Amino acid sequence: MSVPVLIGTTNPAKVKRFERLLDGKDVEILTPPMLHISGEPEETGCSPEENARIKARFYGRYCDRVIGNDSGLYFLNLPEDDPRQPGLHVRSPQGARLNDDEMIAYYSALAASLGGRLQAYYRDAVAVSLAGKVSSLTENDQEICHGMFYMVDTPHALRNPGWPLDSLSILPATGRYFADAELKAQACAEQNDATHSGFEKRLRDFLLDALKL
Repeated sequence: MSVPVLIGTTNPAKVKRFERLLDGKDVEILTPPMLHISGEPEETGCSPEENARIKARFYGRYCDRVIGNDSGLYFLNLPEDDPRQPGLHVRSPQGARLNDDEMIAYYSALAASLGGRLQAYYRDAVAVSLAGKVSSLTENDQEICHGMFYMVDTPHALRNPGWPLDSLSILPATGRYFADAELKAQACAEQNDATHSGFEKRLRDFLLDALKL
């Protein structure tokens, strides 16, 4: 019998990511809409890890096994205290929540205002709730350094629903957009196996252990 695992997000790209990480395990992937969960947690944490743990606790009320995920976006071109630094507010950089198209428009304009290209990185964190017990994992500085990329002012024509900034993000080693459809599988492999290999492998091991799979 499949083990139900609730992914605490409505973002289709994040759901696909965790499906991939749990591939080969006998799990039933659930999402909040599938369980008719209408509320959302208040992300009041001061770091991606704190917010991921908040999400895991919140959705842990609905399922014994839950995954919560949060990321912060940071630009090396801007001081940490610059109001244009998105940090934990990737979808709401100016307060209002943006849809995918609005995010592309906002960040392409920001990149254009700062010379057309920004050196950027994500800090990613994941938390698991297992029968109410929460554990978490976050990227370390070395993994973040290897995962740096460029955000540019000219969008790719293609879109990755849920991760719109793939249309503005370029892999330094190849100069290719994350959203390039023809190279999407290759780009994911490059991201995961070349730049994020350490974290993705650590993350899969963490998930299997924390979820007791």
